[in-house]
Amino acid sequence: MQIRTDLALEKNELINHSDNGIETATTRTADMKITRMKINDTSVINREKGTYITCEFKALTDNFTAADTRISEIGEQIRSLIPKEGTVLVVGVGNHNITPDAIGPKTASKILATRHIQGDIAKSLGFEGLRSVCTFSPGVLGQTGIELGEMICGIKTNTDISCIIAVDALASRRLYRLGCTVQISDTGIAPGSGVGNNRLALNKDTMGVPVIGIGVPTVVDAATLAADLISPDNEEESDKLREIVYYNSRGMVVTPRDIDLLVERASTLIGMSINAALHPDISAEDIFALI
Repeated sequence: MQIRTDLALEKNELINHSDNGIETATTRTADMKITRMKINDTSVINREKGTYITCEFKALTDNFTAADTRISEIGEQIRSLIPKEGTVLVVGVGNHNITPDAIGPKTASKILATRHIQGDIAKSLGFEGLRSVCTFSPGVLGQTGIELGEMICGIKTNTDISCIIAVDALASRRLYRLGCTVQISDTGIAPGSGVGNNRLALNKDTMGVPVIGIGVPTVVDAATLAADLISPDNEEESDKLREIVYYNSRGMVVTPRDIDLLVERASTLIGMSINAALHPDISAEDIFALI
């Protein structure tokens, strides 16, 4: 049975040999475990060549504040992948009406947009040193009838964008990683991949500028979860298990009962971390106040 996950870290865990064309370095802080992976061979792990950074931390609580060191730590990881200059477009990918898919839209609502603050207005507000940032959350194809990639290309036609940061929900193979794991990569994203509904990929080849993909796992594939719990011995047992778990031959996903809290807290962390990465001269406290 194929184990379904969007996390490069989990894909690497499934490989039994160490000489797999992947460079891995792990660091630990007081609040997080950060694993930085460099994939050099796509045939081994079935992921695009590039850098994948996975930040794992304990579940966020309601007293999450600007003083949380995870904001600056994740912000530094994001900053390491983006160009130093130019306008950055932050895209919230997903459907805000479906809670597990609302990470992107909720994150976009917490981004400090500054592209429109220029000249005397910026000077009077003390925002002269802010980086030019714009953001939007367009919804999904089923709501708009327009591919996300087509929208972004339309924006690029009239906007001098140097980089795109796309935030989306992901699928994990482990329940304990939901809502408390962040994957950052310089390979872009495939919208809808978390629920098996892949659309036009957003990456440097399709968009013409670097695309940084940031994702938080919010669902686990039901068949993958069952396989992890039961560990079928052969392919025949795996096929029977898949038939039991799938509903009318359609894939199902599992999400926690408190997914609304997980999404709200994770989107706040990601949004503030992106702000910290783009505006390093502004304190997290000031960003919280502005947002």
